[in-house]
Amino acid sequence: MTQNNPNAPDSSWHATTILTVRKGGRVVVAGDGQVSLGQTIIKSNARKVRRLGKGDVIGGFAGATADAFTLFERLEAKLEQYPGQLTRAAVELAKDWRTDRFLRRLEAMMIVADATTTLVLTGTGDVLEPENAIAGIGSGGNYALAAARALIDQPLDAEAIARKAMAIAAEICVYTNANIVVESIDAKTL
Repeated sequence: MTQNNPNAPDSSWHATTILTVRKGGRVVVAGDGQVSLGQTIIKSNARKVRRLGKGDVIGGFAGATADAFTLFERLEAKLEQYPGQLTRAAVELAKDWRTDRFLRRLEAMMIVADATTTLVLTGTGDVLEPENAIAGIGSGGNYALAAARALIDQPLDAEAIARKAMAIAAEICVYTNANIVVESIDAKTL
Protein backbone atom coordinates (compact mmCIF):
# COMPACT_ATOMS: atom_id res chain seq x y z
CA MET A 1 0.00 0.00 0.00
CA THR A 2 1.23 3.45 -0.77
CA GLN A 3 0.40 6.68 0.95
CA ASN A 4 -0.93 8.10 -2.31
CA ASN A 5 -3.60 5.43 -2.65
CA PRO A 6 -6.91 7.04 -1.63
CA ASN A 7 -8.45 3.59 -1.12
CA ALA A 8 -5.73 2.39 1.27
CA PRO A 9 -6.82 1.99 4.90
CA ASP A 10 -5.78 4.88 7.07
CA SER A 11 -2.97 3.79 9.36
CA SER A 12 -2.42 7.08 11.15
CA TRP A 13 -3.58 7.78 14.69
CA HIS A 14 -6.71 9.84 14.59
CA ALA A 15 -7.45 11.46 17.63
CA THR A 16 -9.39 13.91 19.26
CA THR A 17 -11.35 16.96 20.10
CA ILE A 18 -9.90 19.60 22.40
CA LEU A 19 -11.88 22.72 23.29
CA THR A 20 -11.17 25.72 25.47
CA VAL A 21 -13.76 28.19 26.75
CA ARG A 22 -13.12 31.30 28.84
CA LYS A 23 -16.16 32.83 30.55
CA GLY A 24 -17.25 34.24 33.88
CA GLY A 25 -13.90 34.18 35.65
CA ARG A 26 -12.93 30.62 34.59
CA VAL A 27 -11.07 29.07 31.73
CA VAL A 28 -11.55 25.40 30.90
CA VAL A 29 -9.85 23.00 28.55
CA ALA A 30 -11.86 19.89 27.69
CA GLY A 31 -10.84 16.82 25.74
CA ASP A 32 -12.41 13.55 24.74
CA GLY A 33 -10.87 10.17 25.46
CA GLN A 34 -10.94 8.35 22.12
CA VAL A 35 -7.82 7.17 20.31
CA SER A 36 -8.37 5.46 16.97
CA LEU A 37 -6.12 3.64 14.55
CA GLY A 38 -7.78 3.60 11.16
CA GLN A 39 -11.31 2.34 11.70
CA THR A 40 -10.59 0.81 15.11
CA ILE A 41 -11.00 2.43 18.50
CA ILE A 42 -7.84 1.58 20.42
CA LYS A 43 -8.68 3.35 23.66
CA SER A 44 -11.75 5.19 24.88
CA ASN A 45 -10.44 6.83 28.06
CA ALA A 46 -7.17 8.53 27.09
CA ARG A 47 -6.33 11.68 29.03
CA LYS A 48 -5.38 14.43 26.58
CA VAL A 49 -5.86 17.36 28.94
CA ARG A 50 -3.56 18.14 31.85
CA ARG A 51 -2.11 20.76 34.15
CA LEU A 52 1.31 22.12 33.27
CA GLY A 53 4.04 23.96 35.09
CA LYS A 54 3.09 24.57 38.69
CA GLY A 55 -0.59 23.96 37.93
CA ASP A 56 -1.22 27.50 36.73
CA VAL A 57 -1.40 26.45 33.06
CA ILE A 58 -3.75 23.91 31.53
CA GLY A 59 -3.38 22.33 28.13
CA GLY A 60 -4.75 19.77 25.73
CA PHE A 61 -3.31 18.13 22.64
CA ALA A 62 -4.45 16.66 19.37
CA GLY A 63 -2.17 14.45 17.33
CA ALA A 64 0.40 11.80 18.03
CA THR A 65 0.49 11.11 21.77
CA ALA A 66 4.24 10.66 22.14
CA ASP A 67 4.80 13.85 20.16
CA ALA A 68 2.35 15.77 22.33
CA PHE A 69 3.98 14.59 25.56
CA THR A 70 7.37 15.63 24.21
CA LEU A 71 5.94 19.07 23.46
CA PHE A 72 4.29 19.31 26.89
CA GLU A 73 7.64 18.51 28.52
CA ARG A 74 9.36 21.17 26.41
CA LEU A 75 6.66 23.70 27.26
CA GLU A 76 7.01 22.94 30.97
CA ALA A 77 10.76 23.61 30.67
CA LYS A 78 10.00 26.94 28.97
CA LEU A 79 7.49 27.79 31.72
CA GLU A 80 10.24 27.17 34.30
CA GLN A 81 12.55 29.44 32.32
CA TYR A 82 9.85 32.13 31.93
CA PRO A 83 7.58 31.76 35.00
CA GLY A 84 4.23 33.49 34.72
CA GLN A 85 4.84 34.27 31.04
CA LEU A 86 2.79 31.77 29.05
CA THR A 87 2.98 33.73 25.81
CA ARG A 88 6.76 34.05 25.98
CA ALA A 89 7.17 30.37 26.85
CA ALA A 90 4.86 29.40 23.97
CA VAL A 91 6.72 31.58 21.48
CA GLU A 92 10.05 30.12 22.57
CA LEU A 93 8.61 26.59 22.22
CA ALA A 94 7.25 27.45 18.77
CA LYS A 95 10.69 28.71 17.71
CA ASP A 96 12.29 25.45 18.84
CA TRP A 97 9.49 23.37 17.31
CA ARG A 98 9.97 25.12 13.97
CA THR A 99 13.78 25.08 13.85
CA ASP A 100 14.94 21.97 15.71
CA ARG A 101 15.44 19.02 13.37
CA PHE A 102 13.93 16.53 15.85
CA LEU A 103 11.00 18.69 16.95
CA ARG A 104 10.05 19.61 13.38
CA ARG A 105 8.90 16.04 12.83
CA LEU A 106 6.47 16.08 15.74
CA GLU A 107 2.84 15.96 14.68
CA ALA A 108 0.56 17.56 17.22
CA MET A 109 -1.36 20.72 18.03
CA MET A 110 -1.86 22.13 21.49
CA ILE A 111 -4.20 24.47 23.29
CA VAL A 112 -2.78 26.04 26.43
CA ALA A 113 -4.31 28.56 28.82
CA ASP A 114 -3.50 30.41 32.01
CA ALA A 115 -5.40 33.01 34.02
CA THR A 116 -5.17 35.64 31.28
CA THR A 117 -4.22 34.01 27.98
CA THR A 118 -5.44 31.23 25.71
CA LEU A 119 -3.15 30.05 22.89
CA VAL A 120 -3.21 27.52 20.06
CA LEU A 121 0.25 26.17 19.16
CA THR A 122 1.09 24.40 15.91
CA GLY A 123 4.17 22.82 14.39
CA THR A 124 4.29 25.47 11.71
CA GLY A 125 5.33 28.03 14.28
CA ASP A 126 1.89 29.47 14.92
CA VAL A 127 1.10 30.86 18.35
CA LEU A 128 -2.47 32.06 18.00
CA GLU A 129 -4.70 33.78 20.51
CA PRO A 130 -8.27 32.94 19.49
CA GLU A 131 -11.00 35.53 19.14
CA ASN A 132 -13.84 35.29 21.63
CA ALA A 133 -11.67 33.21 24.03
CA ILE A 134 -12.92 29.96 22.46
CA ALA A 135 -10.78 27.55 20.44
CA GLY A 136 -11.08 23.99 19.19
CA ILE A 137 -8.55 21.62 17.64
CA GLY A 138 -8.53 18.03 16.46
CA SER A 139 -10.85 16.06 14.26
CA GLY A 140 -13.96 17.28 16.07
CA GLY A 141 -12.55 20.68 16.99
CA ASN A 142 -14.61 22.68 14.53
CA TYR A 143 -17.84 21.00 15.66
CA ALA A 144 -17.08 21.74 19.31
CA LEU A 145 -15.99 25.29 18.44
CA ALA A 146 -19.22 26.01 16.57
CA ALA A 147 -21.33 24.59 19.40
CA ALA A 148 -19.43 26.59 22.03
CA ARG A 149 -19.83 29.80 20.04
CA ALA A 150 -23.58 29.16 19.84
CA LEU A 151 -23.76 28.56 23.60
CA ILE A 152 -21.45 31.34 24.83
CA ASP A 153 -24.22 33.90 25.33
CA GLN A 154 -26.45 31.44 27.20
CA PRO A 155 -26.66 31.52 31.02
CA LEU A 156 -24.10 28.69 31.34
CA ASP A 157 -20.66 28.75 32.90
CA ALA A 158 -17.50 27.90 30.94
CA GLU A 159 -17.47 24.25 32.03
CA ALA A 160 -21.11 23.67 31.16
CA ILE A 161 -20.57 25.21 27.73
CA ALA A 162 -17.49 23.06 27.14
CA ARG A 163 -19.24 19.87 28.22
CA LYS A 164 -22.30 20.54 26.02
CA ALA A 165 -20.15 21.49 23.04
CA MET A 166 -18.00 18.39 23.45
CA ALA A 167 -21.13 16.21 23.65
CA ILE A 168 -22.34 17.72 20.37
CA ALA A 169 -18.95 17.07 18.74
CA ALA A 170 -19.06 13.46 19.98
CA GLU A 171 -22.42 12.98 18.27
CA ILE A 172 -21.01 14.20 14.94
CA CYS A 173 -17.33 13.22 14.76
CA VAL A 174 -16.52 9.49 14.62
CA TYR A 175 -13.07 10.18 16.13
CA THR A 176 -14.55 11.84 19.24
CA ASN A 177 -16.28 10.15 22.17
CA ALA A 178 -18.23 11.29 25.21
CA ASN A 179 -15.52 10.44 27.80
CA ILE A 180 -14.74 14.06 28.56
CA VAL A 181 -11.91 15.28 30.79
CA VAL A 182 -12.05 18.91 31.90
CA GLU A 183 -9.41 20.99 33.65
CA SER A 184 -10.14 24.53 34.76
CA ILE A 185 -8.49 27.46 36.48
CA ASP A 186 -9.64 30.83 37.69
CA ALA A 187 -9.28 33.34 34.89
CA LYS A 188 -9.02 37.07 34.74
CA THR A 189 -11.77 38.55 32.61
CA LEU A 190 -10.56 40.66 29.75
